[in-house]
Amino acid sequence: MDLQQMRYVVAVAETNNFTRAAERCRVVQSALSHQIARLERELGARLFERTSRRVRLTPAGAAFLPAARQCLDAAERAAAEVAAAVGEVRGRLAVGLIPTVAAVDIPGALRDFRRRYPQVRVSLRVGGSEHLAEQVGEGAVDVAFLGLPTTARPQGVAARVLARDRLVAVVAPDHPLAGEPAVGLRRLSSEVFVDLPAGTAGRLQSDQAFAAAGLDRDVAFEVSTVDHLMARLVAQGLGIALLPSAYVPQLTGVTTVEVTDAPTRTEYAIWNRAGRTPAATAFLDVLGIQAALSVPGAPATPADPATPTVPAAPTGPAAPAAVTAVPENAPIPATGDGTA
Repeated sequence: MDLQQMRYVVAVAETNNFTRAAERCRVVQSALSHQIARLERELGARLFERTSRRVRLTPAGAAFLPAARQCLDAAERAAAEVAAAVGEVRGRLAVGLIPTVAAVDIPGALRDFRRRYPQVRVSLRVGGSEHLAEQVGEGAVDVAFLGLPTTARPQGVAARVLARDRLVAVVAPDHPLAGEPAVGLRRLSSEVFVDLPAGTAGRLQSDQAFAAAGLDRDVAFEVSTVDHLMARLVAQGLGIALLPSAYVPQLTGVTTVEVTDAPTRTEYAIWNRAGRTPAATAFLDVLGIQAALSVPGAPATPADPATPTVPAAPTGPAAPAAVTAVPENAPIPATGDGTA
């Protein structure tokens, strides 16, 4: 078997269609079908069930698919390593991020990265911190940006603190709290909340703060991710929310109120401890948080001699396209072996 045959199998498995798979692979369908049939004869098993209406993996195909993907990934990484050795950065870069990331202007950073390394293909994955940490640990994501309670640490991965931020109350413009300069958790505990699902890192920031104060609260609406839907629910008066102060300027139709004993969170950049692709190394260099790494063709980034405390994240949506909180040699909290 060869890599081309594996590419064809993966393409058919992902599209469930030989014609679309051939278009993706830029080959005529007859050639793709011939190569897959040849591979099936070599393996002694059919990989796909074909009918006039559908194409699907057989049990043998389902067993073959993960190994085929691993082989293709390994081949692509080997090619990228060779290119890096002669001064080129190419391949793939998978970036994961939480919706409320505020310490880094992701589009701006990717713009700078693209200008410097145009041969790298970038994929973005938005999700919760706990899932992104798992994906980075497994090597499915190269670099991710998380937001965790200050009591948690990203574990099993390499991590860098980007910023610390406090949460603010987000309420409808006509809510009784909208005119208040500040409010405490005890007053907020009597409100109905819109929040993330229980157990997620974004939810824990608030849950732990209320628990530490000996308070209960009513989360009547749970949404899978922080986005403009949450803001619309708040704007309709269905509940209030607690969100990072650096993120809320991006929302419209709501009012923010300072919280005197507010929950806090820490934003991190994380990457796989066991190994980085050249593209991941280059992206970290563009962010200015891995100046010590050697990146082919990249200018040196001097280390900041100071080691200050970590300031708050930027307060507006137009943050600069770089890390805004901590210079290269600032300390990183200790990490362990689990997922926060």
